[in-house]
Amino acid sequence: MAETLSQEVEHEASTGRVETDILDQLMKPEVQRSLSELVENLPKLAEMVTLLTKAYDFAQSVATDRILIEDLKGGIGEFVKPIQEKVKGVAAAAIEANERVQTESATIGLFGLLKMLKDPQVQKTLRFIQAFLDVSAERQKQR
Repeated sequence: MAETLSQEVEHEASTGRVETDILDQLMKPEVQRSLSELVENLPKLAEMVTLLTKAYDFAQSVATDRILIEDLKGGIGEFVKPIQEKVKGVAAAAIEANERVQTESATIGLFGLLKMLKDPQVQKTLRFIQAFLDVSAERQKQR
């Protein structure tokens, strides 16, 4: 099959048919307009190709620079580590609180609630909840 195709191409090339096809294409007005437009825009196209080549070269050099990659890994690690430690601390506190809840079966009554309201952490949490609800209400009014 490929042999037949190559023989046809050779035959067309030897008879000048390929050249005639190209010349026929070049004689079409739309092809001439397109070629004319391409020639007019060649300086812009050359500039774009130059910029793309520079961008490709830069990306290639960055992608293959092991030192830069290691520095980026280290920088990201330094940024993530404090967040990771904080999340681990919050998760550990939640687990410990859950364990305490499972072991305690005492009912919290009215006086227990009043005593809890004096706790600074409870006050901080209640202020946060109030602020969150205020912001949420303001945003709903804006819609």
